[in-house]
Amino acid sequence: MVTIKDIAAMANVSRSTVSRVLNNSGYVSEEARKRVEEVIEQTGYVPSGYAKSLRTKQTKVIGVILPTIQTETPSRVVTGLGRELSKHGYQILLANTDHDKEKELEYLDLLVRQVDGIVLIATNTEPEIMEKIKSIPLPLVMIGQETEKVMCVTYDDYHVAREITAFLIQKGHRRIGFIGVDETDRAVGYMRKKGFFDEMEAHHLAVEEAWVEKCVFDIYSGHEAMKNILNRSIQQPTAVFAVTDRLAIGAMSYLKEQGFEIPQDMALVGIGASELSQYVDPPLTTVDYKNETAGEEAAKQLLAHIQGQEFQKKLVLDYRLIIRDSV
Repeated sequence: MVTIKDIAAMANVSRSTVSRVLNNSGYVSEEARKRVEEVIEQTGYVPSGYAKSLRTKQTKVIGVILPTIQTETPSRVVTGLGRELSKHGYQILLANTDHDKEKELEYLDLLVRQVDGIVLIATNTEPEIMEKIKSIPLPLVMIGQETEKVMCVTYDDYHVAREITAFLIQKGHRRIGFIGVDETDRAVGYMRKKGFFDEMEAHHLAVEEAWVEKCVFDIYSGHEAMKNILNRSIQQPTAVFAVTDRLAIGAMSYLKEQGFEIPQDMALVGIGASELSQYVDPPLTTVDYKNETAGEEAAKQLLAHIQGQEFQKKLVLDYRLIIRDSV
């Protein structure tokens, strides 16, 4: 790890000179300043708590780290971000992690000296990621997850899951399956699962282990999850709650292959209000999280922080249940 002492030795200046350059305080000759900045540039050194001392002006660029470019949710969020940021003369620099934790850590390090702020569309809440986020010396807003000390724009995943489960129960379903994702994604993986199980328990309804599957975020995974549920179950569920539309659509595909009628033989619900959800047959019951609004609100709070204005530390956005023919 490079230290101020290393920077000073490489630039042939004192440590106090390096400190004055980093903090932009006190006199430093132009020649010495240039040497220090060149060494910092070469080494990629970014001291803790240091946001913009190497920049003489703002870049007018916001870094956006997203988990995938293959699903609608991130693209809708980015649309909202771009619309709001462009009003203020800002551009977006995108970094796609492909749900890779190491890439996420790498991009956080890479962007920190190239942009004025960072938007993280978050799926991973492992301690290593959370600690890195808290150490970022720039205004940062996290969308979709929440943690202390960082601005967050989130959804009420727990109560959404309870409401959509209650809707299935109100429709007469007592045996309900669940297709989820890894719980390292606290919002989608943990909170939606907890909401489902708590609502089932509130109605004194059991959930068979065979009715629960864990997937990754794609249609094929939902297809295979539905296959596993049906193949394992002695008594099959009459409805399945999938935590994303893509998983629900994958499940629907397998059910149709097996000759099931939806919703007569099996009801399905998802979350996300994806464009495809309204065109599958039958149209999918889902939840609209208003992702473009999330992008706009995240941009507003981030810009307020960058400009030294008052900002909201946490925003929980509203949602809308869209009832269609899959139930």
